[in-house]
Amino acid sequence: MNTMTLLGIDIGKHSFHLHGQDAKGHQVLRKKTNRGQLLSTLAQLPACTVVMESCGGAHWLARQIGTLGHEVKLIAPQYVKPFVKGNKNDFIDAEAICEAASRPAMRFCSIKTAEQQTLSALHRVRDSLIGHRTVAINQIHGFLLEFGISLPIGTAALHHVPMLLDNPQHSVPLRLKGLVMRLYRQIQQLDQEIKDIESDLKQQLKEDDAGSRLQSIPGIGPITASALLADIGDVSNYRSARDFSASLGLVPKQHSTGGKTVLLGITKRGDKHIRRLLVQGARAIMQHIDGRDDALGPWVRELLTRRHSNIVACALANKLARIVWAVLAKGGQYDPHPNA
Repeated sequence: MNTMTLLGIDIGKHSFHLHGQDAKGHQVLRKKTNRGQLLSTLAQLPACTVVMESCGGAHWLARQIGTLGHEVKLIAPQYVKPFVKGNKNDFIDAEAICEAASRPAMRFCSIKTAEQQTLSALHRVRDSLIGHRTVAINQIHGFLLEFGISLPIGTAALHHVPMLLDNPQHSVPLRLKGLVMRLYRQIQQLDQEIKDIESDLKQQLKEDDAGSRLQSIPGIGPITASALLADIGDVSNYRSARDFSASLGLVPKQHSTGGKTVLLGITKRGDKHIRRLLVQGARAIMQHIDGRDDALGPWVRELLTRRHSNIVACALANKLARIVWAVLAKGGQYDPHPNA
């Protein structure tokens, strides 16, 4: 036990499989334990590097293991899969985690704090509520269209639904009126719940200096800023702004061989929620790009003359991600006129 330097843990809901090895990669520990005994078992082991896959429950467990004196690292599951030898079982997975973590060029995930996980949960619930609201809105549009009532696109037209149902010109069955009004009240309730969550997100941002500095960047509001803070963690985990934008899938995908460089569309890796928010912020900037006199204005206008607007939106989202990294890594706020 005194020679163990690396410990891989295959995480399960109730059972955990441990594989420990020394500096030369030889196995020195092979043990199965349950959730109630895991922390007490690790407390009896000498301080070493503990590696786990970044999956459900890993961040909380990493924080708990860190208090025991161990150095904890999280690794993405897709980087572990190539090191699984032979048939798959839990002990082989734990051994593969050790093998992947021992690679000198391996990339690790940052451990999220409880506050970051709370922000992330708020965003996931908000997305879910928006999805339910969209379904209800589409159902109202579809049901009324079957009876000759065509509503305009958008949520603003829903305010006229009660008046349209009471109009004697529209022969809508009584039961369908009750069903549509039930969906209408459900949409109102979802609207209020979404506003409550957004208010909570904005309140948390007021208590965070980094959130205020992020909102100085064009195209980034409180929702995008809180999503970035929930996902990034320690910005020092990224060596450069390009690495950060690449982690969000905003850089071109390469398929190069034989010395010939071939660039395709964006990779779409990482958190698609943050990537979508950055692209939406880029499109919001492009709507008023003619009136911008900062550094982004001429760059986007020149790019629009030779590229499609969708490509420009992704390129601008990539630039916004790099600005986010610079603001968090170097401090200060966004400077619209850096050369002034």
